[in-house]
Amino acid sequence: MDPPRLRQPLLACASGILLPLCFPNFEFEWLAWIALIPLHLALDQCSQRRAFWLGWLTGIIAFTGIMAWVVTAMTTYGKVPLPASYAILILLTTYLGIYVGLYSLSIVWLHKLIPRYGIFFAPCFWVAFELLRTYALSGLPWCLLGYSQYRELDLIQIADHTGVYGVSFLIVSVNVALAELVLWLMPFFRGFHPAKLPWELLTATAALMVLSWVYSASMLSEESPKRPPSSITVGVVQPNIDQAVKWDASFRDETMRRFDRLTAMLGAETDLIVWPEAATPFILEREREYQLQLIDWAARAKAPILLGSPALRYYPDRRPYLLNSAYLLGPDGTLLGRYDKHHLVPFGEYIPLKTSLLFFLDKLVEGIGDFEAGPGATLLSFTPKSLSGGNPSGSRPVKFGVAICYEVIFPDLVRQFAANGAEFFVTITNDGWFGPSSAPAQHFSMVVFRSVENHRAFARSANTGISGFIDPFGRILDATPLFTEHALRASIPVGYSRTFYSWYGDVFAYGCAIISALLCLYGYFRTKEPAPDTTVIEPA
Repeated sequence: MDPPRLRQPLLACASGILLPLCFPNFEFEWLAWIALIPLHLALDQCSQRRAFWLGWLTGIIAFTGIMAWVVTAMTTYGKVPLPASYAILILLTTYLGIYVGLYSLSIVWLHKLIPRYGIFFAPCFWVAFELLRTYALSGLPWCLLGYSQYRELDLIQIADHTGVYGVSFLIVSVNVALAELVLWLMPFFRGFHPAKLPWELLTATAALMVLSWVYSASMLSEESPKRPPSSITVGVVQPNIDQAVKWDASFRDETMRRFDRLTAMLGAETDLIVWPEAATPFILEREREYQLQLIDWAARAKAPILLGSPALRYYPDRRPYLLNSAYLLGPDGTLLGRYDKHHLVPFGEYIPLKTSLLFFLDKLVEGIGDFEAGPGATLLSFTPKSLSGGNPSGSRPVKFGVAICYEVIFPDLVRQFAANGAEFFVTITNDGWFGPSSAPAQHFSMVVFRSVENHRAFARSANTGISGFIDPFGRILDATPLFTEHALRASIPVGYSRTFYSWYGDVFAYGCAIISALLCLYGYFRTKEPAPDTTVIEPA
């Protein structure tokens, strides 16, 4: 094998190894700005077919490193045999790697379509493929490239206009510009005169970075004058119930005692108490004895309790099904509202195409496929006592949105709550399925962007962690360690005005997708043009 063809797979593998290091738990977020450079160097002078395979290789390695926790979740808690778990992981990462392969193909294609200037559109293709990954086959936008910068608050405030996709665009722009600069410099070391410096690309990328920093700095510096006049006190409970005994009837009373103890630690000054997803080890609506216990605890806390519990319903033919629900129980025992999760986890809460292609999976994985989706972005509301200032007549209802489990990784889903008038967000989850892996930290990091995008504070309650609070500009106010019992309380602001993103959603991402589609059309019709007539007419 000649050296270039041997070097190309090695460079592709290098990018695949670097990408997982950008995300929790590694936290080398600065690597994101250079992680794609080796892949771009591998694509130099490469055919489109080979570019796709190289990008696919990068994607498979990268997503295997990012999502290795899938094996832990399936073997430890799903009781799936280890070989089958690894096979499922490989199948999943092979699918996700296709998006990187398509991006790599587009890089080579753009170079040929519009020499020198086609590469400007590379970030548009990356964002278009991230948007496609968000929705295709139910969607899995886990660890989009922009999420790697969740701690860089002085850069990511642009997300209130562009969503997380704008940060991904920025990262890819820098990678592309640096890769083109390296390719321009390489002839120097070979003794050749280099081609023209790609100064247009470097200048445009530098301008984008400066504008992002300036905008983010202005948002953070102007935050204080814009701070809303009202705030509420929210408490979150992290019971740390082991997944192995969570639904064990003999452990039920211990579970409830743990919730009772941790809830009491929050005190009577709390406006809202939040328990995690599926907190009750029973169906709440069917257990009158435990209902009375919860009403007593809410009355003692003088605050509503938001808790996760399955809801049992029936089809017209009397077949049962479940809803993954969050109940808001008032301090006087009234049910103030209920939100039903409407973006379910495929193969975890339902089986796609179960009635046709995948009918056999009901026999392979017991208990899967029993959930149905809820109606949509339903808001809950309550009247916080802290807003009354000691005068009950001066208080007002506060509306909030609830995202259950991995719903929070879908930007537009959370945005719909803000567009409907939510003044803050709550997310409840049970990340105990992930075990001591990087997944809980990855999951938590994505919540930061939902806050920045909508300028809404977040309260997060997770069974085994990470629980905590995030302010409307992405600051992590408090966070718990994994696998510990905790009761946290924090004051969070309510009432910020809606952002551009809250109003209009993924306009930026769809704009990138439209630009990519138009370029594809341009390339298609360009290849259809007849070749020029080069016939030479001999003089008579």
